[in-house]
Amino acid sequence: MPHAGGSGPLDRLADERVDHRFKGLPPDAAGLTVGELAGQRRDLFDGGFTTPVLALSAERLEHNLALMEAYTARHGLAFAPHGKTSMAPQLFHRQIEHGAWGITLAVPHQVWVARAFGIGRIFLANELVDAPALRRIAADLAADPGLRFVCYVDSVRGVELMDAALRGAARPVDVVVELAAGEGARTGVRTRAQARAVADAVAGAPTLRLAGVAGYEAQVPGASPERVREWLERLVALAVEFDGAGRFADAGEIVVSAGGSEWFDAVAAVFAAIPDLSLPVLKLLRSGAYVSHDDVHYSRLTPFNRVPEEGALEPAFRLWAQVVSRPTATEAFVNAGKRDAPHDLDLPVARVVRRDGTERPAAGIEVSALSDQHLWLRTGADADVEVGDWIGFGLSHPCTTFDKWPLIPVARADGTVVDYIRTFF
Repeated sequence: MPHAGGSGPLDRLADERVDHRFKGLPPDAAGLTVGELAGQRRDLFDGGFTTPVLALSAERLEHNLALMEAYTARHGLAFAPHGKTSMAPQLFHRQIEHGAWGITLAVPHQVWVARAFGIGRIFLANELVDAPALRRIAADLAADPGLRFVCYVDSVRGVELMDAALRGAARPVDVVVELAAGEGARTGVRTRAQARAVADAVAGAPTLRLAGVAGYEAQVPGASPERVREWLERLVALAVEFDGAGRFADAGEIVVSAGGSEWFDAVAAVFAAIPDLSLPVLKLLRSGAYVSHDDVHYSRLTPFNRVPEEGALEPAFRLWAQVVSRPTATEAFVNAGKRDAPHDLDLPVARVVRRDGTERPAAGIEVSALSDQHLWLRTGADADVEVGDWIGFGLSHPCTTFDKWPLIPVARADGTVVDYIRTFF
């Protein structure tokens, strides 16, 4: 945790007062600064925290950061993890300290958050056609010669809107042509001809500079290792074609970017074979969910399952809730629900039961449904569950976990809370 009283924006997070905005924190901490509370090193289980409370594992968080730092370095990849996962500037800076080139973002508000906390390299994985936002970007580029900002373009119309909004800007905005992952995929140009037309439009827009190509391979229809690799090879071929035509002459370096959290092994393999081009190539990976990982969705889909010799991510989140009703032998209810737990991909998974300071596996306990403020538990004959027990749940989908919690305790394995992560959604 940054020290209270520091002058930087991260330091000032420690000066924020604990109050009603933050769920799960000890009632008797109200009025303390976050830095003061962190300095007390309270225990998550007997230090006054109230349920439900979400915690990040200090050890697993550090493990995941170090693992992806080593993986990207080993494969010669630059890394701009997607910040929309956590929207936590403290984590942005830890990612950069662990070798990240910069941070990927999706919408203007996220850019403003990153800029407020000193992030100097931003990759916006979207076409930006909002005129006020573009003017703010232009002002930031003019005021900060060290700022690097890159965003998608995928239409001639988008280029025209960007150019109109940026007229008079002191510096051109770097853009990359987004290649769609196929018919029925999300955004991006569908054909080589469309890509050329967009690149031609950029060449005719004095406010823009073509810096590379990019896309998102997880949108490949019926994604498989073969199909994802084929699409990535198309992306690289587009970069080679554009370079051969002299389209990157003013760029300084050529950005080739892809990589969510499901196929970065394929990205590493294909990007390793990018041929020498006329300028240095920034091979930019954008995976973001790794920072906390999860217990279901990404645990099932992570590329490390395919390449276990390269390591393994560890789920760092645990949602603690308390049993508040045990109406029958086959039912129990805890005091966390849709307001606290993600449920867009999978239901939470009961992992441990805690009673009188002792933890044991959550045998015979299954989450069957969620209400706004309750998890419904189905309990088998082997489930030892009483009112008052704390149950620790594994979660699915980091992005919709972080956005439900504005201040998240970071706890060591022994329960000591050593930090608090502030999110800005």
